Amino acid sequence: MIIYPTLELHKGKCVSLTRGRLEEPVIWHVDPVETARGFAEAGASWMHVTDIDALLGEGDNADLIEEIIRAAGIPVQLGGGFRSRERVEDWIDRGAGRIVIGTMAAHDPDLVRELAKLHPDQIVLAVDIFEGHVMTEGWRSRSAFTPEDYVKAFDSAPLAGIIVTDIDADIEETDGALGVISGLAAETRHPVIARGTVRSVDDVARLKYVPNISGTLIGRALLARDVDLAEALEMARPEPEPTADFL
Repeated sequence: MIIYPTLELHKGKCVSLTRGRLEEPVIWHVDPVETARGFAEAGASWMHVTDIDALLGEGDNADLIEEIIRAAGIPVQLGGGFRSRERVEDWIDRGAGRIVIGTMAAHDPDLVRELAKLHPDQIVLAVDIFEGHVMTEGWRSRSAFTPEDYVKAFDSAPLAGIIVTDIDADIEETDGALGVISGLAAETRHPVIARGTVRSVDDVARLKYVPNISGTLIGRALLARDVDLAEALEMARPEPEPTADFL
């Protein structure tokens, strides 16, 4: 299972959002570039970055993200405000390892399928769930899609994966979120990346054994030092299969 240490960027600062509430960000007084370097030094093979300003359509953190991509030395999975072919391809050209697409997939699914074919293993679908429906526009608009029908619509696309977030689940109620995410993981052939379920290393251990969950994003828990990244990476490593002794 892949651990994606995560940075959410808002006006050049690292923040965390509680259930997507943009008006109440938790600001972390850390250097984003040095933090990204630290993720790589701890042994992470990937990291995830969300540009909150681009998500809101209120500017972006492009220069900072480019610096993070250069400094991290590991592939960066980038999300936030991808609503056109041009922006997706621009960031692939700038060195982003993967692009996470949410709202655009609901409005123009054919374009997302085409982008996935043109850029195999570089397009990730974001599925944000609230009250049984897929949310768009940065969790602000409720679509008519159920999560199950939504992911099935992309079954034929060569996606790198699907990030699933259960917005319903309270931050303290990881059991509920895990139930929704594991249920959806059973409905798709694509590897699922869980978001919003890790508050401790024990949560990593639980996710590791859920079928078809290939990874998890960890942001707030790392920045709050509730989770040690090196320990989480060790926990996520596959265990060797037992071998039979032959006489």
